[in-house]
Parts: sequence; structure tokens; C-alpha cells
Amino acid sequence: MALEHGHSATDIAERLASTRVGHLRDIVYGAIDGAITTFAIVAGVEGAGLPTTVIIALGLANMLADGFSMAASNYSGTKAELDDRHRIRAVEEKHIATVPDGEREELRQILRLKGLRGPVLEQATAQIASDNDTWIGVMMTDEYGLSPAHPRPLSAAGATFLAFVVAGSVPLIPFLLGIGSAFAWATAMTAAVFFAIGTAKSRWSLAPWWRSGLETLLIGAVAAAIAFGVGRLFHV
Repeated sequence: MALEHGHSATDIAERLASTRVGHLRDIVYGAIDGAITTFAIVAGVEGAGLPTTVIIALGLANMLADGFSMAASNYSGTKAELDDRHRIRAVEEKHIATVPDGEREELRQILRLKGLRGPVLEQATAQIASDNDTWIGVMMTDEYGLSPAHPRPLSAAGATFLAFVVAGSVPLIPFLLGIGSAFAWATAMTAAVFFAIGTAKSRWSLAPWWRSGLETLLIGAVAAAIAFGVGRLFHV
């Protein structure tokens, strides 16, 4: 049976040393929202029977402005998470300096919940408490539920914006190229993007690739249908 990673001492050390925050959520969120919102513009304008130039103008404006807005929001949210992490670390540093016995008891109880008992528990508590960085790291993870990896606001924002623009540009391509039956092409290409996003997402899921793909496609189809229906209400 093929395993997902090696378990030699070297493999384990390298894997633990390379632990970092990934941007899967940022990419999936940005790509799905980019495809949905841009195609919603296309479907709404098409449903209203407006000219192609309106589709292109509104689509490009939405893609860039909304993409930037999402990236800025993600940056602010991730930055707030990072600031909160720094605040909590400062609190723990103050508590260790002020009430070290109380903090040591918190550490002891955390380790007890992990199954340590007797002399092993006392030895582990003393060993971890001998290094403040290690001590604080354990407290932040087990007392506050924070991930050991630090969030990266700029790269999170960049991943969101790039995914939004790449996926959001797809519905506009047939109109920019002046292809006949542009809306039909845009619909098919956007559907393929939704399915591809869902399929790629299944790599980090236990769901079959086709189910994940269809689920994401359904989300996009519902949003597009709503936009097209609203556009038809104002057909000129």
C-alpha cells in the first residue's frame, strides 16, 4: 500500500521543519468567487439583452475591483489573526514572568490530558518549562487552539487575488475574442472551471473527485441561474 509520506527519521524531521500555513482555502475561495461573480455579471447582462461592450466593461470592472476587495478583506482578516497571536503571546510571556507556578500548573494539566502520568508527567513539565519559547508554543496551541504555523497576510491576499482574476477572466474570454455564440462558450468554459476547481479540491478531501467537482459545479450553476433570471426581468 502506497503511503502519503515517508516515516524515516530524516523524512519526519524534514516534514516537521517545513510546516507552514498553506493557501488552499484562499485559492479555492478566490477562484470560486471569481468565476461566480464574473459569470453572474455576464449572465445578468446577457439576460437583459445588453450589448457585448457592456458585458466586457462590467465584467472587467467587477473582476479587478471585486478581486482587490476580496484580497484586501483577506489581508485584513489574516492580519487581525496575526495581531491576536502576538497579543496572546505577550499575555503568556507576562503570566510566565508574573505567576510561573500557575502557568506551570496549566502546562502540567495540558500534558495530563495528553495521557502523561507520574514521574513522566513531572519530567515533561519541567523540560518544556525550561525553555520559554517551547513553553509558550505549547500554551498557544493547547490552551488557545492556535496553529503552530503563523498566518501570512500578504501571501494570503495575493493567493486570493490571483485565483480570483484567473478564474474570473474565463467567462470574459469568448467576448474579448469576439467568438460567435460567446455566451454559450462562456457558459461551457465557466462550467468547466467550476468542475475543475471541485476536482482539484478533492485532493484534500475523502470525497470522490467527480462528486467534489459536481458539488462545486452545482454551486456555480445556481448562482448563474439567479443572475440570468434577474437579468431577464429587465430585458430591453
